[in-house]
Amino acid sequence: MTIDVHVRDLRYFAAVAEELHFTRAAERLYVSQPALSKQIRALERQLGAELLRRDRHGVALTAAGAALLPHARNVLSAWEAGAAAVEATEAARRSTLVVGMSTSPGRGGLLPAVRSRFTAEHPEVTLRLRQLTWDDPTAGLADGGTDVAFVWLPLPDEERYDWTLVAEEPRLLALPESHPLAAHAELDFADLLDEPFLALPESAGPLRDHWLALDARAGRPPRIGAEISGAEETYEALVAGLGVCLVAAGNAPLISLGGVTTRPVRGIGPSRYVLAWRHEDAHRPLVGAYARACRSTVGR
Repeated sequence: MTIDVHVRDLRYFAAVAEELHFTRAAERLYVSQPALSKQIRALERQLGAELLRRDRHGVALTAAGAALLPHARNVLSAWEAGAAAVEATEAARRSTLVVGMSTSPGRGGLLPAVRSRFTAEHPEVTLRLRQLTWDDPTAGLADGGTDVAFVWLPLPDEERYDWTLVAEEPRLLALPESHPLAAHAELDFADLLDEPFLALPESAGPLRDHWLALDARAGRPPRIGAEISGAEETYEALVAGLGVCLVAAGNAPLISLGGVTTRPVRGIGPSRYVLAWRHEDAHRPLVGAYARACRSTVGR
C-alpha cells in the first residue's frame, strides 16, 4: 500500500528521534511543542505504528521508529540535495562567471572559442574577464576574486584546486637578439647557470621556482637580474639586458618583439598551462560548463 508522507513530517520525526525530547526538538524546529506532538501522532496514525514511546521517564524510539529513522534521514538528505541543485541551477541561470588570467591565453584564439562554446550553452550568463599580475599565480582563485582561471602549474597549495590541461609546451629561453647565446640554434640549460634570470615575484612561490628551473640547477642558486610581474615588464627587462628568462612556447609571441628572440633549451621539462578552479566549486554548474567548453575547444 502506498502511503504519502510529507517531508515536513519526516523532519519532525527525525528531530524528536535525535533529541529524544519533544521540547528540545520543537525549539530546534522553531515550532510549538503541542504542534510537534500533533504531527507525530498524525504520522503514527498514517503509518499504523507507534514510532516514539512517551512516559514519565522521557521519550524512546520503538522498534518501528528505529527501523524508520535511517530511511527518513535518507529521504531528507536526498530532498536537501535536490533543493540545493534547483537553487544552484537558478543561480547559474542569472549569474556571472569571472574568468581570471595573468597573460592572454592566445594559442590560436583559445579564449574566444571557449567563450563561444560556453555562451551557446548558457546565453543568459555574463562572462567577465579579469587580468591579474604574476604576483598572484592563481589569477584570483586564492582570494575568491575569480571563479575559474587560466594559470600555470605548479600552483601554491595545489591541493585546493582542480584543473583541466589546456597545453603542455616546451620552455624556451627568451634573450636579447644581441646576446652572444642568440647565435646558437639550441642551448643546454647547463650553459645558462651563470646567466642572470628574470624572476617572478617571490609571492609566486613554486611557480617562480618553475620558471627559474630550480630543479635543473643541481642546487646552485640562480642569479636574479630583475623581478617581473607581467609580459610588458618582461619585454622591457629583456631589451634592457637585465637578464634572460624561460617562457612557454605559446607565450613566446608576447615578448618576441623587436630586439628579443627565443631559443629551444635542452635539459628542462615542459610547462603546463591549465584552466583551474577551487576544489569546493567543482559542483557549481557554471564552473563545470566552462571546463567542458575548454576541454571541447582543446580537444581533451
